[in-house]
Amino acid sequence: MSSDHYFSSSPRSDPGTRAIRVRLAGREVELLTAAGVFSPEHLDQGTRVLLDTVPEPPSSGHLLDLGTGWGPIALSLAMQSPDATVWAVDVNERALDLVRRNSARLGITNVNAVLPDDVPAEVRFAAIWSNPPIRVGKQALHAMLAHWLPRLDDDGVAWLVVAKHLGAESLQRWLRDELRLEVERAANSKGFRVLAARRTAGS
Repeated sequence: MSSDHYFSSSPRSDPGTRAIRVRLAGREVELLTAAGVFSPEHLDQGTRVLLDTVPEPPSSGHLLDLGTGWGPIALSLAMQSPDATVWAVDVNERALDLVRRNSARLGITNVNAVLPDDVPAEVRFAAIWSNPPIRVGKQALHAMLAHWLPRLDDDGVAWLVVAKHLGAESLQRWLRDELRLEVERAANSKGFRVLAARRTAGS
């Protein structure tokens, strides 16, 4: 595995930190990105589809952005739900540093940018929003989702955006058959599918 993959823990490449302008939660903002994280040049199309199609998050409780990158999902959650606690989780230390810096730029104080093991085990999530790292491979992806999605509150929803050509259909089946979640196709746009996964009785 190259040290420059966005799912590496400590990318060794020159970060080449830059500022880009994006629209999040109805605001035009300037945020920092860098090499060695996911989609450093711009807001990727999958995340854009997710942010444009998912309903507003719960106003309180714990919200999770799984695989946060430089933070567009976590920052959107925090701006829309200032009374919630947002967990921006990634294995990439450079990405987490960018989320912290971008939160400071926007005056956001309700985002915790942390490694997976730093989320307290007792925390349950009112919602999970994620553009999951499909390219880590099916085994690693399934292990990650099997760890986090069962931590939804009883009435919580996980919103996942997946490219159709990267296995959206098979992931939907796996979530239903292996995690025993109720899964629906919430949106289809620009080659991406947004899945809404909910806990069922006994899951």
